[in-house]
Amino acid sequence: MILKKIWNFLWHEDSIASWIVNIILAFLIIKFLVYPLLGLMLGTGFPIVAVVSGSMEHQLEPFEDKYEICGYSFDEKENINYDRFWQICGPWYENKNITQEKFKEFRLSNGFNKGDIIVLQSKDNINVGDTIVYWSNYENPIIHRVVELGENKYNTKGDHNGREDGFIHDDRVIGKALFKIPLLGWIKIWFVNIIDLPLSLFRG
Repeated sequence: MILKKIWNFLWHEDSIASWIVNIILAFLIIKFLVYPLLGLMLGTGFPIVAVVSGSMEHQLEPFEDKYEICGYSFDEKENINYDRFWQICGPWYENKNITQEKFKEFRLSNGFNKGDIIVLQSKDNINVGDTIVYWSNYENPIIHRVVELGENKYNTKGDHNGREDGFIHDDRVIGKALFKIPLLGWIKIWFVNIIDLPLSLFRG
């Protein structure tokens, strides 16, 4: 009888309390069941990450009164296709012996956008062109492309950025990108912003 009442409350009752409980229940199931199982299957403790910056975007982004990509500024906005991206950004990669044809074969060669979700797998067998997530010196994870290999370390760069990041050691790597799910990460970004808003009032 009690189980039946709980079942009706969760799935049939149309009330604010029922909605709140369902949201909490969904969060707990995802966090403590789905997320760990997915991590176990993919070989990483962080199988899903939300992209919170534009450092891997292949489009011009506003900067002050201009638009920029790969360290170059433009007066007007334009849509960037793959060839145009390479025309602007390619010389940097060619200096690292990464040709346009080779870059095109990289996973996520068209980059990805703020608000996308990236599904990660184990950090085993990382190669030039792989996109990895690693802990930065500021304790925030960064998701950038590997452009150079060292001994147990990797030099990375955001596709949109004008400069490389410098080498990071393998023990700071969380995982490497498997595929992206567009836009779904905005849910997390909005949620974090909603939580952060009242906290920012206290920080001044």
